[in-house]
Amino acid sequence: MPRRLIAVAALLVALPGELSAQAKGKGIRLWNLTSATIAGFQLSPPGRNEWGPNQTLNDKDKEVDHDERLRLVDVEPGRYDAKVSYAGAKQCFVRDIEIKADAVFSISDKDLKDCNK
Repeated sequence: MPRRLIAVAALLVALPGELSAQAKGKGIRLWNLTSATIAGFQLSPPGRNEWGPNQTLNDKDKEVDHDERLRLVDVEPGRYDAKVSYAGAKQCFVRDIEIKADAVFSISDKDLKDCNK
């Protein structure tokens, strides 16, 4: 009987962690539908130019290929501007993106604005 009690107690201790992981869902993800590999992706509150960390550093190879998805870290749902960087120092902006909890949002070539060459 004591072994069963220990097993039940261990299950009750493990359960809250499992539930919180399930409650988090898949998180917020960027889907790169641009024609090139993204080397840098940073977010700012709209119109503020207060850029957060480079989210591509969270990827295995530190880049987001065409048609690849990237899970964003420490980003709350809301509206943002994005700074998108490519190899060769090309940089573009995407304005007023709506980011929803546990959802995928995409960036495509038509969304890119104010690109330097």
